Amino acid sequence: MIFGARISLSVAILSTALSKLLGLAWGVMTGYIGKSFDLISQRIVDVLLAFPGIILSMLLLAALGGGFGTVIIAITLLGIAGTVRVIRSVVLSVKEMAFVEAARAIGTPNWQIMVRHIAPQCLAPILVLSSASLGSAIFAEAALSFLGLGIPQPVPSWGNMLGGVLSNQFRPQWWLVIFPGLTITLAILAFNLVGDALRDHLDPKLRGRIH
Repeated sequence: MIFGARISLSVAILSTALSKLLGLAWGVMTGYIGKSFDLISQRIVDVLLAFPGIILSMLLLAALGGGFGTVIIAITLLGIAGTVRVIRSVVLSVKEMAFVEAARAIGTPNWQIMVRHIAPQCLAPILVLSSASLGSAIFAEAALSFLGLGIPQPVPSWGNMLGGVLSNQFRPQWWLVIFPGLTITLAILAFNLVGDALRDHLDPKLRGRIH
């Protein structure tokens, strides 16, 4: 179980980090630049959100083949659209604040405003999204590996443990199914609880005080 955690957690952490970095950059640009760039970006995001995530990943893996790198790419694509939508909503409110107007008034370039003044304001929602997305990424990797489209055999991962056992035996020993499934459940629950704690800590309204 511990040996298989290396692959499952590595896929989850790397895919979450990539999706949040790309989503942050895209969300800041589409929210700040606006106009036609924002319109086109939001239509692309709508298309990505319209596809069921697991189906989109299966199509991508069926085209590119299973493997460590392709699984990370597939799960990364699942997390970008939602991140862009959340970050854009934050940027739309932040860019109207006085310190951003002051930066524009003194002639600060737009890229510098986005990097130095707007992006740091999005760190709190990014942290909360990242902790929640880690659980989703673990589940996605397990589902894809269980279906035989993710990490190829015999590389150990929690999804492979479930899929390999069930494909070889119609009624496997209970411990070969219970423990990988329980580990996946506890890992997802742990990351979701961390996300809730971060949200409670970083949101002054939930703490009952204003900074």
